[in-house]
Amino acid sequence: MSNRLPPAWSKHIMSRSAPKVEPPKAKPLSRAQADDMLLKQAYDFQQAKRLAEAKELCRRVLERTPNHPLALYIMGTLFIGLDDEIALRYLALAVGEEPLNPYYHLSLGETYLKVSEYSPAITHIQQALKLKPDLLEALCALGRAYVEFDKADIALPLYERALKINRDHPRVRAGLASALIGLGRMDEAEIYLKEAIERRIAMPAAYNELVRTRKFTEEPAELKSILRELGNPKLDPDSAMTLHHAAGKVLNDLKRYDDAIDHFKKAKQVAGYKFDLEAYRRWVDSTIEFFNPDMLAAKAGYGSPSEVPVFVLGMPRSGTTLTEQICASHPDVHGAGELSKLRRTANAIGLTRLSAQGLAQSIVPITPDLAKMLTEGHLSYLRERAPTALRIVDKMPQNFELIGLIGLLFPNARIIHCRRDAIDNCLSCFFLNFSKGHSYITDLQTLGLYYREYDRLMRHWDKVFPGRIFESRYETLVADQEAQSRRLIDHLGLPWDDACLRFFENDGSVNTASRWQVRQPIYNSSIKQWKNYESKIQPLIDALGDLAEL
Repeated sequence: MSNRLPPAWSKHIMSRSAPKVEPPKAKPLSRAQADDMLLKQAYDFQQAKRLAEAKELCRRVLERTPNHPLALYIMGTLFIGLDDEIALRYLALAVGEEPLNPYYHLSLGETYLKVSEYSPAITHIQQALKLKPDLLEALCALGRAYVEFDKADIALPLYERALKINRDHPRVRAGLASALIGLGRMDEAEIYLKEAIERRIAMPAAYNELVRTRKFTEEPAELKSILRELGNPKLDPDSAMTLHHAAGKVLNDLKRYDDAIDHFKKAKQVAGYKFDLEAYRRWVDSTIEFFNPDMLAAKAGYGSPSEVPVFVLGMPRSGTTLTEQICASHPDVHGAGELSKLRRTANAIGLTRLSAQGLAQSIVPITPDLAKMLTEGHLSYLRERAPTALRIVDKMPQNFELIGLIGLLFPNARIIHCRRDAIDNCLSCFFLNFSKGHSYITDLQTLGLYYREYDRLMRHWDKVFPGRIFESRYETLVADQEAQSRRLIDHLGLPWDDACLRFFENDGSVNTASRWQVRQPIYNSSIKQWKNYESKIQPLIDALGDLAEL
């Protein structure tokens, strides 16, 4: 769905009767024929990424035929990745108008999956398979849903079933490997990834996944292959970005640091991400102004007294996955991974980064009734994952932006802020193939300045919520794992359990960039790793200023 088109969309559009070209002086097209012509043109615009024109054509159809299922469907797909809430509304309407169309159910399910609403996602994808049992895209989507829902063991037979339909489909290979990696079965994943590379199936992604299944001490044969592929002048930007990241990872493992950083920098250049730092600074200003002590005191008591939610947050690559795994090794704790529920809640009430007028003008007034509705919905969402757990961990790092909302809705929730050496943290982010949602990694200077804004916001939260936020330093955890782990569990209000020291034996699924690392005992090789790159990262150090621990 990277091009915002639903699976098998072309099959679906072709299944509709194409409008006939009428000879001159023929009678005018019927409304249905005219609608079909406009929607075919909208599809062509969508393919050409002319999204505004595609939306306008869909609107024209819906103005005269408000319940046209295909127009609702196309309109929904046009919003996927741009505004998933609007996409969900249109796709749900399309399903309501044509409930026996498997593609409509599949696209609705996949969009629910994008916003971490796993139960409705699974329901609609299962319905798609009920209507069309051999729909390979639905099998893969259902597998991905179970992987993200921490049930990768259920995903495996779905991918194996898809493998029998088409062994060479990119989604099948990538999905199966991802499920195996999530379960820690790296050797098996390697087999499928190497087969994908040999067959040139989604090759750049396969290389990138393959090199992250282990740490290299000797140069693997794959490195020469990756470098050879990078020499292809016809390589598209996405593939080049992915391969540069893969090469950089291997070279970093091999301690060939100058070559590694060159590839990481080339990856960012090819990606071409843009980040509006001034707009983000204004948003941080507005957030600090809005969530002030007086406002928070006035709304004290609005939230839920539940102690179930736990929020592990901070910069990406700051130790959030490791912290979650330690906590989730406790028998009374469930690690739910990175959830987007809180962000959806924030967006629904106007607490977004797009609030150009400032939060005071855009946010919906938070009343006791609204707070009750929001907290009940959030707790129900968490309970789907672990009905009996005393604590459920959401480790979405970017929730650091929403601590004000957490404090209002869940005054008894535990908040764990993961910190790490600023230069190490930023460099680790720079090394990863993050999506466009993390466009602040576009270059080292922008990354360092973004980090300063994150730090400024966290200092504000510490002031307005004194004693509420437990700061866990990665370096402290590495230096004395047991002492820091005991502090973490004590912060959760739970009795100590020795299983928390054996977090790497946790058989739960892990679906973040740290999948390999959290299967290993704690190691200290990532501390002050930036010194290996010191001569190449001065823009980052300068941007961090006094936050850089030299």
